[in-house]
Amino acid sequence: MKSQNIIQLKSYQFALEVIKIAQLLKKETHFEISSQILRSGTSVGANVEEAIGAQSRKDFIAKLSISYKEARETHYWLRLIKDSGLLEPNKALLMIEKCEEILKIIGSIQKTIKAKTE
Repeated sequence: MKSQNIIQLKSYQFALEVIKIAQLLKKETHFEISSQILRSGTSVGANVEEAIGAQSRKDFIAKLSISYKEARETHYWLRLIKDSGLLEPNKALLMIEKCEEILKIIGSIQKTIKAKTE
């Protein structure tokens, strides 16, 4: 069995934590933000998975680009959640840091792929 790569593993773990945050926000009647963070936060890993199964380099780049955009959106929602006080500050900061790490990894992969295609 092939082992998972780092972005696959980190984006999956991140999605699990996003689900818990969304459940908490929904329970506290912050329905709109809970659905936004759930959608974008779980989409990061879903698009990483699609990129891994891509049929071509172009398809891989497209799926990875979507994953990066979803991570950017998630970063926005996490900052908004933190600054509005909807989540414990330490938990919010930890999630923001994890999201930033995912953004760096995806960005690095994108740069590597771009350098190989030029």
